Amino acid sequence: MRKINREDMLELTRRMTVKRNCFDRIAGAYMDEEGYVDATFNRHFLKLKLNEQAENLAIAKEIPFADTNKNLREYTFTENDQKPGSVWQLLMALKSCGLKNDALLDVFYEKIGGIYKSHGPYAVYFFHGSYDVPRKGMDKESQWESEEVYQFIICAICPVHGDYEPGRPECGFLFPAFTERCANLNGIDIFQADLDHPHMELIREILEL
Repeated sequence: MRKINREDMLELTRRMTVKRNCFDRIAGAYMDEEGYVDATFNRHFLKLKLNEQAENLAIAKEIPFADTNKNLREYTFTENDQKPGSVWQLLMALKSCGLKNDALLDVFYEKIGGIYKSHGPYAVYFFHGSYDVPRKGMDKESQWESEEVYQFIICAICPVHGDYEPGRPECGFLFPAFTERCANLNGIDIFQADLDHPHMELIREILEL
């Protein structure tokens, strides 16, 4: 596994506030304890009320803001992992369409529902964002020119209480990995909240182990 640079993750999270929001779309599904979909949603992020934006930003931010190389670790897709019909191919398609294809999202929800081990209902949240990565000079100060536009998706899987009220994420991921301030299409940063009881089934499903 490649080591994650903490500063790269902090750079991303600074764009995850209501005033400096980097997300344009949010989608998700509410799942029952058996892994069946109860309800789904798919909305333009900026059409949410400000308090809803803040609540959802807090969920998304937990993934890159997690303790790097402990709760958040980078994994590499092998060439075999990237074959047609793979989860990698599905994630690439979700990123490319900006989460606007509900059929692709349904495929992912079905995959999660079939493998995720939960003691109760849970939610799968997806966020699509873009970050115009500023070029840095020799003194590491940001300049006006950009290196690239980093387009990414964040997935957060949260327990649900009451009337679809999400708790803090139990696991999730950032794809593609943000490596040396660039998109690493061969990498994914996977988050686990509880290191004593990680959701290894999520890693096995994504990396097809």
